[in-house]
Amino acid sequence: MSAPTAPTVPTTAASPLPAPPLSGAGRPGSPDLLRSVFRQHAAGVAVITAQDGGRPVGFTATSLNSVSADPPLLSFTIGTGASSWPAVRDSEYLGVHILGEHQRELAGLFARSGADRFGPDTGWAAGAHGVPVLEGVLAWLVCRVVARVPAGEHRVIIAQAVEGDPAGEGRPLLYHQGRFNALRD
Repeated sequence: MSAPTAPTVPTTAASPLPAPPLSGAGRPGSPDLLRSVFRQHAAGVAVITAQDGGRPVGFTATSLNSVSADPPLLSFTIGTGASSWPAVRDSEYLGVHILGEHQRELAGLFARSGADRFGPDTGWAAGAHGVPVLEGVLAWLVCRVVARVPAGEHRVIIAQAVEGDPAGEGRPLLYHQGRFNALRD
């Protein structure tokens, strides 16, 4: 009887590239390090909306993520000190709006503390479940909150899409290096 042979793995003619040298020792984990690293990460820009006692509220979010296609779940984070937190904490339904590059001013408005976010220049209408739905966005969803997970001074909100429209026109707005940016070809 002969010994079994090990399976062979195909190889390529070129050898693997060497790993780039490290630029030095890393910095210890800190809020500043995390902010500095994530300034290098381009993120899409969304506005989250809710009702607070019959009054629309909202904020700009760059932490929006797809979680699951079936069921259709997404997540975002919000600080518990944010002015919109009480509405997000207490709402069963929320709006999620993907902004286009033509909406830099809208993104800035919803990011500014104390701004009149739903003033006369903000186009919106009440959608399903009374959720404020912004006009002119690339896409929007009305979602039912399924979980609020504590994460430091923030909460990770997990919500299930119940209605939406992906048919807006334009290109997405990005957040990078602390600024709202357009895609470049």
